[in-house]
Amino acid sequence: MAASMGLLRVWRHRMGLGLPVRRTLWGWPRKKEDDPETVQPAVPMKEEPVLVCPPFRSKKYIPPEDLQSRLESHVREIFGSSASSDWQMVSLGDSSLKYRLLAQLAADLGHAVPNSQLHQMKSTKDVLAFYSIPVKDISKFDELSTQELPSNLRIRWQY
Repeated sequence: MAASMGLLRVWRHRMGLGLPVRRTLWGWPRKKEDDPETVQPAVPMKEEPVLVCPPFRSKKYIPPEDLQSRLESHVREIFGSSASSDWQMVSLGDSSLKYRLLAQLAADLGHAVPNSQLHQMKSTKDVLAFYSIPVKDISKFDELSTQELPSNLRIRWQY
């Protein structure tokens, strides 16, 4: 048996197959793996401080009293003769006119329609409904903390 193993080793060595499997598995020293290199980013990243309170998503918005007249003047200016006597039913199908109207209103009123609601603006009536809703600049947690809560419920930002 030992002779056959020796012949097998010699044959594999001469054929260029390298060391026998038995020797590579148990007897041959394994290659030591170097410590993996740490990759340095090309642009150094700044660490942001962790916020305790989440930032506000929108600014405070209170609809002006003359909202309808402002919106009507913008609609008549942009749509011109295509705006019929009922200006609230003007369709916003043309995206360039829709953009011009919403951009002018955002600049005039200081409150823009968020991207997630742009597809809902199909007529000037929808735009009027959006701009008629007031927006508070406090979060729900701040609102809850200012209310009178039960004795077993407390809101703490620092914990």
